[in-house]
Amino acid sequence: MPDVLQVNGLRKSYGARLAVADVSFNVRAGEVLGLLGPNGAGKSTTVGIIGGLTAADAGSVTIGGATLASDEFAFKRRIGLVPQDLALFEDLPALANIELFGALYNLPKATLKQRAMEVLDLVGLAERARDKPATFSGGMKRRLNIACALVHDPDVLLFDEPTAGVDPQSRNAIFDNLEALKRAGKAIVYTTHYMEEAERLADRVVIIDHGTVVASGTLAELLRTLPAAQSLTLDISGTLAPDALAALQALPGVKQLKLDAGQLTVGIGGIGAVGAVGAIGSSGGTGGTADLGDLARTAAAVLQTVAAGGATVRHLSSGRANLEDVFLALTGRQLRD
Repeated sequence: MPDVLQVNGLRKSYGARLAVADVSFNVRAGEVLGLLGPNGAGKSTTVGIIGGLTAADAGSVTIGGATLASDEFAFKRRIGLVPQDLALFEDLPALANIELFGALYNLPKATLKQRAMEVLDLVGLAERARDKPATFSGGMKRRLNIACALVHDPDVLLFDEPTAGVDPQSRNAIFDNLEALKRAGKAIVYTTHYMEEAERLADRVVIIDHGTVVASGTLAELLRTLPAAQSLTLDISGTLAPDALAALQALPGVKQLKLDAGQLTVGIGGIGAVGAVGAIGSSGGTGGTADLGDLARTAAAVLQTVAAGGATVRHLSSGRANLEDVFLALTGRQLRD
């Protein structure tokens, strides 16, 4: 599919603080791009620049050939923004809220009424069209916010943490909306702090930190940057002989080893040629090294080596690498309050 949104070399400073530094990415029609980063990394500033709400110091944003400088109205007409903070008129009925936002784009009255009801139906609020948002739950308000961003049928949708503070049912409803919009060919930029959301929704992920892109690619591509595809965690009692640690490190498939306060963590295998670690354990695997066969063989060897080294395993658990592991490896574990 063609690139609809092109972001090139964005820079933005606030005094001496560089908030966005040479951020670049493209989004195709029918694609969801997950934009991730710690607090203060520059995500919301980037979204604000794309939406025309914040002026960049340098760089460009192009949507289907249009830029903010060439034709501001045509540019903004192609964008739908779902902001992090709710943007609704609480005392206007839901339908009136949508019609008000649609009127800003000069939609003909008949078209506006039809579109308003269509997007209300999409977000599951058609039966509440005459009710005021003041009577809505948080999840309903979020979905109405999405409807307001869709009324003018934009090509690019910017979602800035749209599931913050909503219940699981509303989250799933929002996910369904996003997947429907993707099928309709929309280009979507989605920011979130929930890694599982990005894993589920995003076709590609861009991770930024301190205003700079530190990684980008598909989930499988990002997972390949990690040294280990899976891990074993063993709670052990007794003292493990020093030569047992060396023997563990020498086992085939062991990539990392850490012993701390009676907890032994063993990193197993590399992502290698695996197409998607989420497919681990499926019939036939994916042809790479990170599969359940590796895990079973290495786990058995680890248990034997630990026992021979004089320690007893009290509990064993396993896990696979995920997007959160990539995120923390790139941005660190330090708090960003």
